[in-house]
Amino acid sequence: MKDPALDTLLLPFENGSLDFFEDGSADQKALFLRARMGFAMNAMDKSRVVCQQTFAADKDNLERAGFTVTPDASGTYPLVMVLPPRQRDEARALMAQAVKSAGEGGIVIAAVSNTEGAKTAESDLTKLAGNAGKLSKNKCRVFWAEVSADTINQQLLEEWSQLDAPREILDGRFMSRPGVFAWDHIDKASQLLVKTLPDRLPGRGADLGAGFGYLTSEVVKVNKVKAVDLYEAEKRALDLAETNLKGKTGEVAVDFIWQDVTKGLNRAYDFIVMNPPFHAGGKQDRADIGQGFIKAAAKALRPSGHLWLVANRHLPYEATLDKVFASYEIMADQGGYKVIRAIKANK
Repeated sequence: MKDPALDTLLLPFENGSLDFFEDGSADQKALFLRARMGFAMNAMDKSRVVCQQTFAADKDNLERAGFTVTPDASGTYPLVMVLPPRQRDEARALMAQAVKSAGEGGIVIAAVSNTEGAKTAESDLTKLAGNAGKLSKNKCRVFWAEVSADTINQQLLEEWSQLDAPREILDGRFMSRPGVFAWDHIDKASQLLVKTLPDRLPGRGADLGAGFGYLTSEVVKVNKVKAVDLYEAEKRALDLAETNLKGKTGEVAVDFIWQDVTKGLNRAYDFIVMNPPFHAGGKQDRADIGQGFIKAAAKALRPSGHLWLVANRHLPYEATLDKVFASYEIMADQGGYKVIRAIKANK
């Protein structure tokens, strides 16, 4: 798929506005926060870029292309590239991290789509560290700053560094943080799924796209459940789920798996629950993600195993369910959401 923001981020290096990769010392490395793979990345010297990424699908793609990837970033770098996310507090915290990672004299460069808040993001970096240049292309904006003690707004830098820190929500029931799906509340779709689940779910189950752990926290209360594996592509969410469920699942064993569900599951299951994502860094519906979840669930379920799925009513999942399951039934249809139970063939 095309990635206009990534293409625009690398534009200043291609047109000579910035010369780090041309004239920089071979032992100087750049840090790329929220890096993701795209065609433009093929032209980069892979030995000179450290990629930070907590989303499993992007991590896998970067590693497959030969880049070094880490979920955390430490140290200082002469160049820090960043693709800020949509959520405002998370984006500001990431921008603050970029400025801190650059250190004195370093360059911070970011790119954002015009429809995702490019002007606001540029303004944020300017407030933090000034503005050394900008370009527009691909309906995106790329902008950069040279980090200097004379231009950094130190108070703002410290304030923004804490904007996406984990915190208690729902009167302390869960820990969450900005940028995680439905980060400060329980979304209505998941609530409907919990309300619709049967009073028995025997055996080992999986929670696909587990987020900060709400669904599993309810599933472990259901009769006969022995174990639940939580699959989550976003490590920031999975770490929260582990915190939220530690010591709270009774005799039910839980495992936390940082993995792209669409690549397949690790074990065989008696039941699977899921509220699959249908966006991927943009506003456009991505029904293919949920369809991939359904296919992965069908392969991992034991014969006669059950899938419990909740989704927005308009998402076209029924055709996929019909292909890979023996039968399916809409168990609830309320508030714009549908809960579907699908049963795998018994052999």
